[in-house]
Amino acid sequence: MKMHRVTAVIFAIAISSAAAAQWANICSSEAANQIRGCDSKGCGGYNRPRGGGRHRGVDVVCKDGAAVYAPFTGKIDRQARPYGNGNAIDDGVQLSGSGFCIKMFYIKPVKHSGAVRKGEKIGVLLPMQSVYRGITSHVHVQNCDLTDPTPNL
Repeated sequence: MKMHRVTAVIFAIAISSAAAAQWANICSSEAANQIRGCDSKGCGGYNRPRGGGRHRGVDVVCKDGAAVYAPFTGKIDRQARPYGNGNAIDDGVQLSGSGFCIKMFYIKPVKHSGAVRKGEKIGVLLPMQSVYRGITSHVHVQNCDLTDPTPNL
């Protein structure tokens, strides 16, 4: 009987891993999801020093004005504003589905709610260079539970 339980646990882990499959390419201007390295504005990796704290997301390289795609099938829950200050890049969305709940910032959404398919256009990258000259333009991706999204990229 114990062998069946072990098999069931292994099977559940396998299904869980399949559900957590790699996300779609996030940006039309890049061939693959690439995390922003370090530049004059900081580093784009998860848990890197950022001001007095730690970076709780990852920055996926993208060119200003490029199409931004849904990383997985699910729904757009709502608009998400990272700063609430109304600057030129203060916009984004919160998405959920496929076992994930994330926020994606610095994009102008094509819609603020509704179903999306993996790889569907959800917006365009806002003009990061107009706000932070010299930064590597990027989409900020953050798990809502603040865990590391890097393994899904």
